[in-house]
Order: sequence, then structure tokens, then C-alpha cells
Amino acid sequence: SYDGGAIWKKTLFISDDAGLIDVAITPGNFDIMYASSWERERKAWDFSGSGNGSGIYKSTDGGSSWKKVSVEGSGFPTGYNIGRIGLAVFDENMVYAVLDNQNTREKSDDYDKKSDELTKDDFKSMSKEDFLELDDKQLNTFLKSNGFQEKYRAQNIKQMVRNDAVKPIALAKHLEDANSMLFDTPVIGAEVYRSNDGGMSWQKQNLDYIDDLYYSYGYYFGEIRVDPNNSDKIYLGGVSLIKSEDGGKTYSPINGDNLHADHQALWVNPKMPGHLINGNDGGVNISYDDGKNWIKNNSPTVGQFYAINVDNQKPYHVYGGLQDNGVWEGPHNAKENSRWHQTGDYPWKSIMDGDGMQIQIDARNPEVIYTGFQFGNYYRLNRGKKEKKYIQPKHDLGQKPFRFNWQTPILLSSHNQDILYLGSHKLHRSMNQGDNWETISDDLTQGGKKGNVAYGTLTAISESPFQFGLLYAGSDDGLLHVTHNGGGSWEEISGSFPKNLWVSRVAASKHKKERVYASLNGYRWDDFTPYLYKSDDYGKTWESISENIPASPVNVILEDPQNENLLFVGTDNGLYVSFNQGTSWEVFQNGLPNVAVHDLVIQPKAKHLLVGTHGRSIYKADIAPLQKMTPEILTTDLHLFSFDDIKHSKDWGNPSSAWEKPNTPGLDVIFYSAKSTTFEAEIKTEDDVTVSATEMNADKGLNILSYDLAFSKAGKAAFLKKNKIELKAAKNGKTYLPKGSYYIELNGVGAKERTEFAIK
Repeated sequence: SYDGGAIWKKTLFISDDAGLIDVAITPGNFDIMYASSWERERKAWDFSGSGNGSGIYKSTDGGSSWKKVSVEGSGFPTGYNIGRIGLAVFDENMVYAVLDNQNTREKSDDYDKKSDELTKDDFKSMSKEDFLELDDKQLNTFLKSNGFQEKYRAQNIKQMVRNDAVKPIALAKHLEDANSMLFDTPVIGAEVYRSNDGGMSWQKQNLDYIDDLYYSYGYYFGEIRVDPNNSDKIYLGGVSLIKSEDGGKTYSPINGDNLHADHQALWVNPKMPGHLINGNDGGVNISYDDGKNWIKNNSPTVGQFYAINVDNQKPYHVYGGLQDNGVWEGPHNAKENSRWHQTGDYPWKSIMDGDGMQIQIDARNPEVIYTGFQFGNYYRLNRGKKEKKYIQPKHDLGQKPFRFNWQTPILLSSHNQDILYLGSHKLHRSMNQGDNWETISDDLTQGGKKGNVAYGTLTAISESPFQFGLLYAGSDDGLLHVTHNGGGSWEEISGSFPKNLWVSRVAASKHKKERVYASLNGYRWDDFTPYLYKSDDYGKTWESISENIPASPVNVILEDPQNENLLFVGTDNGLYVSFNQGTSWEVFQNGLPNVAVHDLVIQPKAKHLLVGTHGRSIYKADIAPLQKMTPEILTTDLHLFSFDDIKHSKDWGNPSSAWEKPNTPGLDVIFYSAKSTTFEAEIKTEDDVTVSATEMNADKGLNILSYDLAFSKAGKAAFLKKNKIELKAAKNGKTYLPKGSYYIELNGVGAKERTEFAIK
């Protein structure tokens, strides 16, 4: 584009299977630039991070035309296993490239395994006789270090092999699943290449494997930078942040103690050597000494929440699982400011590392929490006793491993807080807080697919509050099942749904035993239709309730616990509310940015809706007025809601010092209007003296008029004329209403409403 993006012209196209992942421009010469293409294919069950379409292209006319420079014979690798490529240009001749090389590593000739150390690969070709000859201590060391259940120890496993119940290879298979294929593949990984002749020829720079940078998932990274003042100093971003001062031959880490892993961006100051700005999965860091020390600079609220929850303590606490930032919790009323920099006491506490997942809190004791990280790695925490126990269900030796979704669903039974449900491709139940598990279903998915990502997994669980064991379970491949007898038998109830879509949520109704809601998400198939359904017969028949929601994948549906007509839905483009069980929907975005909403939860006593967004952290809304909405109110022209009395304070408008802001009161007057119009509002004493008045342009629907509880100039004069008392202005210049009884009168749409309140 030559006009700021108004008009675009395509100048480089590789294929339908490959796109452009990086562009680098020569400093001081915009005409010379490089672009890297990347061919990869991502499905819900498989990720291929390389392809023949990956390569490097050069332009000498400002991007108007391109020539491939990573060709056979150039020194840069070619072929199917070429993955993501990152670029950094020093000058017109020198350019660096970091490559995610997906070719398998050659086995080292000098590999020296300890004589008493067993690996899972040893069992893949081990004979029955050799297995039975293994030293028990040696075998037990392997079993314990790899997390085998206590019942699997050397003597009883040897007995199983001796009786041909299992073969030695079963020990290797016991540890392997789709995820091990993704993370344990011994690929070459990161390599650095440099060209000194403008991309005509390339030389590999690193002398050894660059270990612990990409592992097997280099597709996530691809960042390389060169110091504009030193052609031999380069930086690589991966799981770690590393630096080379010899042109990429050797490397040293520059990870600070306060530097999060997984590095996605780096700026090197061309005018101040050693000044770096780093973007990583934990935010932004700045260094002024080339990575020896870092300053953390997280001020924007950009948390990516997968799941949230709340407890019942006072004040209630909010819990959230974050992308690559673990699980955190804190009081809902904690002030969002930087005072903790001074006190050292940050109100939010980290309780789990990794990618934070779902959270369940024991209603009897908020110190007992169930949470974990990706692929079903869940724990039971007792924070009061500082206990942490791993509770993932384990398959038996000889059985196929359980398949766990990235965000594995868990659920505490509302009928008994010792009972916990957890989903793999089957549903598991523990009657004793996760200490022991029983599997209460067969495979509730379509059976999975061959690939390197777990697929054919459960994604949603719900239990009816009306009946223990009335359970629903939804899968990532489009199936939804119900059991009325605690898993004794299951019935598929998704036959009328669109096929193969992700069941993002299933919610048994809090108001009617037979009612259940479900949402489907199709973005993995490029289907952005909002799929929402309601059933009043346990899922035998379904009604679509997504009539007027804009096209966007649905992540969550939530039924209000007080008003059966009130529903909330979170999609990839925002939040919606329905007052009629989904017959129609309204945008619920006031104060909320346009962002993907991934989870919703209601704190019933506080009447707060908590909104977990994937990119802008957590939001809170008082939904008490929404809970009062009835079909009758929706047929009126005007309805003014009641509000609580107010406690008077002599501190209103009077700061404790000249440098502090005053504490000011407020009253939110909430009303419903059948159409958009102008309203007149008057605040009066019980003997009809008008103390303040205003006009407001109201929207159709719910509106809020905020009143500061202060006299207007005319109102103060009218009040003093009728009441012979002293009214003293506060330090902020306002005169606030004294204790007494008042009412607000609202006039508009041909209707008049009034509501009383008291200041006590």
C-alpha cells in the first residue's frame, strides 16, 4: 500500500497452503527487503509446522517484485521439514535468519546412557525374558520417576508380564499419548543462518544444537534481532531469551529473574547499545544493560483468561486461569492501583503455574481449591495447610491412555463437595476429593483422530442441581450425552446439532430439572455461526436460541440463578444478554471492550456478573437490576427500579488532606424505557421540595442516571426556605443532602414514576 492502507496490491503469493510470516527491511534502504513464507497446517487434532512452501524471498524494488533466495544449493535448507523462519537485516549485504528445522536429529555416536538408567524407549523392543531379568530397584526407579500409580511396582508388573497380561512395550505406551507426539519429537529445532552477499548464499552459524530454545514447538516463536551497531551481536527469542556476540556461533542466556518465558518480540535501540524492550508471554520488560537486569512494565490490563470462578467468603474472591500465566486469585474489591509497589502486598496471589485452567472451590472451605494446568494436570490445593496433591485420573497398564483436552473440564458436585468430576474422553468421578477415581462412562466422543494433538476429548460437564447424577457431558467433536443415573447408562442427545463442532458449554438449568442449555463453537472449521440451544426435555429435543446474535463463535452460556428468563452469552466479539430465555438478545457491552469473552460466572449473594475475557482481563457488573426484569416490565413504557437506602457520612466531599481526592457519594437511578427519549428527573424531599433536577437523553432499554446526592443552587435555596437548619458546604464546594427521606420522580414517554429512598 502506498496510501496508508486505503488500497492494497498483492505482490507476493506462495500458494494456498503457505503464507508470509515475517518481513524485514534493510536499514537506510527501503528498496531492499526480505520476506519469509511458512507452510503449515493446523487442525484440531494435528499440527504440521513445516512444508515445501517455507522459504526466504528478496525484493530490490520496495516489495513490488520478489525472488526466492533460499533455493537448492544456496546453503539454506529446503524441503518438507522447513518450518517457521524469522529474519533480521543488518545492511545491504548481511541478513540473518532463524529457522525452525523440523528434521529429526541424528542419534549421537557418543551418547552415553547411564548403565542403570531406563527410558521408555528401552521397553519398545525388550523381550519378556530380558524384562524379567531387570533389577527391581532399577525398574522401580523408572516407574516412580515417570509417575506410575503405586499399584505398579516392579514385582507386580513382572507378574503381569510373566502371565502375559501385558508385554514390556506396554510401559512405553502407558506414557505416550497425542501430546507426547507433539512435545517429545527429537527435531533439530532452532538454527541460525547468515548471508553476507544479500541472500545469494547462506552459512549455518551455530556450532551445536541450540537446545532449550524451541524444543519441538518452534512454530510459536521465530524472533531474531541483530544489533544495528554490531553485526556479530544477535538475539534469539524462544522459551528463553538468548544472545550471541560471535555471529551466532555460541550463545548465553539473558533471562532475568523477573522475565517471563516465551519471547515474542524484541526491540534493540539503534542509538543506545544495550537498551532492549522485550515482549513475552508475561508482558513487557525493559533492559538498559543488554539483558543483565530487567524492569517489568506491565500496566495495561491484557490478561488472557481461559476460565474464572468465585467463592463465598467475605469479601468474595475471584479466581482465574490465564494463558501461560498460571492461576491467580484475589478479593473482588481489591483496588486496581500501584500502591502495592510501596507496601509489597499485591492483593492477587498466584496459586498455580503453567497455562492456568479451570478452578473449583470447596463451598465449605475456600482454602480447598481444585485447579491445574493444560491437558488435565489438576491438583487439589489446601492453601491453609500448604498442601498440594496431584489428582489426575490414570489409566491402567495395558489400556490406551486417557485423552485430555487442553482445557480439561472439572466440576465439584453441588450435592456433595467431596465429589469431583473430571473429563478425559471418558467421565471420571471421585467420591473423596480426587484421592481415588472411578470411570463412569465409556468413550463419550467419536473416538479421536490420528494426530499429534489430543482430540476426541470432553470439553464441558454439568450436573443438575435438582438431582445428583443427572449429568451432561459435551465433547470437542460434537457429541453431547446425558445420564440420569450417575453414569450407569448414557444417551446421546446431539443428533440434531450441526456435526463435529466443539461443545463449548453445557449448562443444566437452575430453575427447571428438565431444562438444559448448550453452545457450540465452530471456529476451528471456519464456521462463525453462533450456535445456542435450549431443551426442556433433557435434550431429547432442542430449540435454537441464537436468533439475533451477530456472527461470532460462542464460548459460554450462563443462566441467572434468580431469574429463569435471564441469560448471558460470551462470544469472540463480546457479551450479550437475553431477558426471555434466548428469544432475543441485547448487546451488553457498556464499559466492556470489544474482546473475546471466554467465561462467565455469577456471585449470587453480591449479584455480580464476572466476565473472563481472553485479552482484556476480568470485568465485573452489578446485575441486580437485570435480575428484577420481568416480562411485565418489558411491556411497560417506563419502569423505575427501587434502590437501597444510603448511610450518611460527614466525610462526603471532605478529603483528609489537601493532596487527596475527596470521598464522594453517589446514587445510581436505574430505569427501563420502552423507547429512546428525553426524561426529566427531580429529586424531592418527602414534603415535595425539589432539591435537584436534571434532564437525560435515555436509550431504549435499561438506563442509569447517576446522582451525586448534592443540592443544586436552586434546590439548596428552596430547601432552606422551608427548613430552618444549617447546611454546610463541603471542602469540594458541594452541599450534600442531610439525613432524611427523599424520592426521585422521573417523567417521560407519557409516563411518570417515583421511588423513595432514605439517607440515614
